[in-house]
Amino acid sequence: MGQPRPRQLLTGRLAYLAGWQANLRWVLLFVGLVLAAWALWQLEGHRPDAEVTRGGVGTTPVTEWRVEDPIATVVVAHGFAGSRPLMNAFSWTLAGAGYNVTAFDFEGHGTNPVPMQGDVNEIEGVTARLVAETRAVMDAAGPAPALLGHSMATDVLIRAAEGRETGPVVAISAFSGAVTPTHPPNMLLIAGEWEGRLIDFGREAIQQVDAEATEGEVVGGRMALIAPNVEHVGILFAPFTLRETLDWLDDFYGVARPAPALATIGYPVLVLLGALMVLWRPITTLLPAGPADREAAAAVPRKALLWCAVFQLFTPIAVYWIELGVLPVLVADYLALHLGFAGLMQLLILRHFGVRFGRLAYLPAASLLAWGLGVFGLAIDTYLANFHPNAERALILAALALGAVPYMVADAVATQGGRGKLWHRLILRTAFFASLGLAIALDFERLFFLFLIAPVILLFFLIFGMMGRWTADRAGPLAPGVALGLILAWSLGVTFPLFEA
Repeated sequence: MGQPRPRQLLTGRLAYLAGWQANLRWVLLFVGLVLAAWALWQLEGHRPDAEVTRGGVGTTPVTEWRVEDPIATVVVAHGFAGSRPLMNAFSWTLAGAGYNVTAFDFEGHGTNPVPMQGDVNEIEGVTARLVAETRAVMDAAGPAPALLGHSMATDVLIRAAEGRETGPVVAISAFSGAVTPTHPPNMLLIAGEWEGRLIDFGREAIQQVDAEATEGEVVGGRMALIAPNVEHVGILFAPFTLRETLDWLDDFYGVARPAPALATIGYPVLVLLGALMVLWRPITTLLPAGPADREAAAAVPRKALLWCAVFQLFTPIAVYWIELGVLPVLVADYLALHLGFAGLMQLLILRHFGVRFGRLAYLPAASLLAWGLGVFGLAIDTYLANFHPNAERALILAALALGAVPYMVADAVATQGGRGKLWHRLILRTAFFASLGLAIALDFERLFFLFLIAPVILLFFLIFGMMGRWTADRAGPLAPGVALGLILAWSLGVTFPLFEA
């Protein structure tokens, strides 16, 4: 028997790879479904046995958990750019432990239709309005509620408690100029191990009572603790934070209980989102193949990539003098302008170097958009953060899309839908984040909040960027570029607070 011919070997290898890819599709489908089922089982298992009502105090959206024979009522408040779902771990833990819980969205946040108003740098501005809103929620919650807040909310709650009868204050990642040696009279402060400045604040708060006090000591009704191995967001899901919070409240109200059941939903949420990302891979194989020229943008000259990076760095300088001020969201005008200018300039550069964009595959683009905003977005909205915009944000989403879509299309074409060389993607990503840093340096007072947007965009690239790459394998770069541009605009539009100067 003769040796196989090269053509036969090639055909055999292609058949083997085709069979392997088909099997991989089923493996990923099975793994994704199992992980999603496990995560949902865990998450729903942590829901407390309580009556849940969703309503409002005036225009403030409120969610209440009511239990039989409650120990006390706890008002739960989120931090800047947060919303009620971000505090679910606390709300569910406390309701499951026998406390009534009232959680609400601050003005400008979540589904609250009223924008933040006033000067963000003055106590008499935005802070005064948030304090008044919080006091209205406290009055509706019942007499002397305990108060629990994160970050921005800690200052608001401490000020709202002045001159009022309340239960203990639990301040997570706290900072406030309203803390005195006697106010609040009972307070637990918890900062993450990676929150150096906020650790210092907690130490200073207890040393107002006893100059020699250190973390872990109860002095004058106060204690400061450090949650290990967490930062500003991870602290909200850390078992340490949940356990110490519940223990502090139980001690105040004289409750003795065995090891408490904690709503440790952090890892299940991550597993659920990871499973939904993995499930998108086998789903893409069901989509129709894109146009025949889906590889049209495969050859992107190195000079084109370098010029794209340079113009991203040039963007903050080019748009520095333009201040629109028409969108009622902090830095939304600038971000739409920044993304739009950088995107259009990169598209022109790519066209100048003869890069073909190919044609748009509508069904893959629509499918990715539906999966990202529908399925993925529903999981985020239910367990992590508000993702469904109210009517007041419609104009914001549209304006951000005008900038985000050109930017993501240019990015998709330049990186071949994420399938290009790793260094190509790293150059463009580095240039983008460096351009945001340069924008902040040029106008720190106005654009400081871009610091808070950068992690959202980084997470977007990590999660949705991979989903876009799988879509590009099937349909070329334009489909994921358009879809991801709309998803990015949506994500930014629902994340940042509404604001009117």
